[in-house]
Amino acid sequence: MSQGYNTAGVGVIEAVEDKKWMRLALELAKKGEGKVSPNPMVGAVLIKEGKLIATGYYRYFGGPHAEVEAIEKAKNEARGTTLYVSLEPCNRYGKTPPCTQKIIQAGIKKVVAATLDPTSGGGIKQLEKERIETQIGTCEEEAKKVNEAFFKYIRKRAPFVTVKVASSLDGKIATHKRESRWITSEEARKFAHSLRDKMDAVLVGINTIISDDPSLLPPSKKNFARIILDSKLRIPLEARILIDQERADTFIFTTPQADKQKLKELENKGVKVAIIQAEEGRVNLTEVLKKLGELEIMNLLVEGGGEVIASFFEKKSVDKIFLFLAPRVIGGRNAPTWVEGKGVDFLKETPYIDINSVKKIGEDFLLEGYPKQTPEADISSYSFPEN
Repeated sequence: MSQGYNTAGVGVIEAVEDKKWMRLALELAKKGEGKVSPNPMVGAVLIKEGKLIATGYYRYFGGPHAEVEAIEKAKNEARGTTLYVSLEPCNRYGKTPPCTQKIIQAGIKKVVAATLDPTSGGGIKQLEKERIETQIGTCEEEAKKVNEAFFKYIRKRAPFVTVKVASSLDGKIATHKRESRWITSEEARKFAHSLRDKMDAVLVGINTIISDDPSLLPPSKKNFARIILDSKLRIPLEARILIDQERADTFIFTTPQADKQKLKELENKGVKVAIIQAEEGRVNLTEVLKKLGELEIMNLLVEGGGEVIASFFEKKSVDKIFLFLAPRVIGGRNAPTWVEGKGVDFLKETPYIDINSVKKIGEDFLLEGYPKQTPEADISSYSFPEN
């Protein structure tokens, strides 16, 4: 009697291996965070007979793609390998030739992609035409989260909006005398500051500029933009944000109510000023987001103040929240909170934040979450009354 083999577990073992290598590809992809926008982050891994042959990731906008880097590292060893890639390989000419061309020429036998890319130009179909085995969907949800900003940008041509807040336990961002330095610990501030390096731009309202006079510069990132909403051009000409245009661009969105002489003075400083039609006396946020999309700003960090953050909620334009909570209570009915405006009339109108991560940083806590459907009503129906 010949010995029988139980193959029921083979598929499970293969699935575990697929996830192992794909998660490595995803970790590699994250190394490109803040450097490849408005393109997606991509990581690639070449495997042969269970052994790692080479890795690659998309390092900077316009540079070699992840698949190309891995193949060039592997050289002749790429033939007969399985390529694990966090996003469908491209099949179109852009700043670089199609990755599918390189994959075919390298003699890769199988391509495992975490998720499809709506901008790829049919990469998987091209590989299948060349009789290369393909597999889609390994770690798909993880891959989509890594490139959550890219997928929104492609779908809506508008930035992925992350709101960042440093608050006391009772939701205050300053005392009633407007003292705000510093609510959170140095460790939390450093971490919060580092978020700018992962973004394309930071946005604040004019009240933040007048009260805090921030520079809004990232720690190390280049090609960064600072956005100010200033409906009447109240910005002081000596503001810190206006004196270092060589380090980061500054864009001011204003309305036809703006002072024309000040407009000329700002433009002479190299500041880019866009006049947007007013919406109830304020800069029209929908038009601002549209313009930022046209400027290829894919990741936008909103740092306040409370009126600006309220306007983003009002427009249903908040995609993600980083809330730093300090273990202190400020109190005071006139102390500003991180969401101002008039608020809602009923609880069912509130945006519900799905908190998916809580971390302790120094003495503070960081809550990361996403606005979503409320238990009582669909999130698409909520609104904040006009300020």
